[in-house]
Amino acid sequence: MSEKGVSPWMQRSLALAAKAVGVANPNPAVGCVIVDAHGQVLGEGHTQPVGGPHAEVMALRDAQARGHGVRGATAYVTLEPCAHFGHTPPCCDALAAAGIGKVVAALTDPNPKVAGQGFARLRAAGITVEVGDGEMAARDLNLGFLKRMETGQPWVRAKVAASLDGHTALLDGQSQWITGEAARTDGQRWRLRADVVLTGIGTVLADDPLLNVRLPDCVRQPHLAIVDSLLRTPPDARLWQVARRQVLIAHQSEAGLDAQNAQALAARKRALQALGARLLPIAPCAHGLDLAQVLQALLEALPGAVNEVHVEAGAALNGGLLAQGLVDEWLVYLAPKMLGGGRPMAQRISPLRALADANAGIWLAQYRVGDDLCLRVASKASV
Repeated sequence: MSEKGVSPWMQRSLALAAKAVGVANPNPAVGCVIVDAHGQVLGEGHTQPVGGPHAEVMALRDAQARGHGVRGATAYVTLEPCAHFGHTPPCCDALAAAGIGKVVAALTDPNPKVAGQGFARLRAAGITVEVGDGEMAARDLNLGFLKRMETGQPWVRAKVAASLDGHTALLDGQSQWITGEAARTDGQRWRLRADVVLTGIGTVLADDPLLNVRLPDCVRQPHLAIVDSLLRTPPDARLWQVARRQVLIAHQSEAGLDAQNAQALAARKRALQALGARLLPIAPCAHGLDLAQVLQALLEALPGAVNEVHVEAGAALNGGLLAQGLVDEWLVYLAPKMLGGGRPMAQRISPLRALADANAGIWLAQYRVGDDLCLRVASKASV
């Protein structure tokens, strides 16, 4: 996201914060730069993996390692310094103890354990506080964390690769590859920042995908969730080969099934549980599983650990999420190709009767990726 008027020091802090995306999860990605009155950088850093130091402490340590004192200096940080004990002590106290004279922050932290308390403690220590520099870009880096803190729900991003006329595959399912290698690599980076990758059983059966992150700088794998009403996920699917992640399968609860189907479902449950799958029984609705319940079940299965859900699925699951108003953002890679027909991005259960009923969005960003174009569109209800 572009933003006018961002100071160069906050721009540097934002660049550092970007390095924490996919690393610090489920903590926010934060960057910090400490500069003196002459504009010299004294120290800088970004949030480390859970349990490690936050950005402010990394910057203070960096300044110490360089042999710089920071008394009276200004700290540019992309999120309000924390004011509570978690895995580490409060960052606002560390800044005050170091003698920082001013803190410029992009955002107030909506975490109820912080929520202005960090700024209050800084001001009580005699430190000048300014808020707002780089707000839009800082928010974009932490959409999921901010939504979870503000609403208790994750940010749901649906990724689609499509032709210029909106098709994700030919009618027979051929889709490899509509977009180019650069777009696929870019999509991997969006997958990296997620906490859960969500797909449907149709995609699993058709493509036998790994749905993991295959980037050289990957330090953690997002968990994998599958919407699979009848537990048809094959025990020999490639997705079981990926280490360092949980596989969660949302399926139809046995209530309402006849004896034969209930027995068959129980047998498949045992086979998948033997592979380590976590099974999430969901009550069925008129058109399959209630997807809002699926998301809630993920939050309960992974408490405090789901900021972003990255959807890579077919038209049925995309359409179901769209119909229930559960998609916060569409990440669409458009190839300059016309297929003239094929499978759509999302299939509505009930067609619209008027254009006024369309799900309207807001542009977040547009950028070229190799020969393709990436479009980011947020739901109006999400921004």
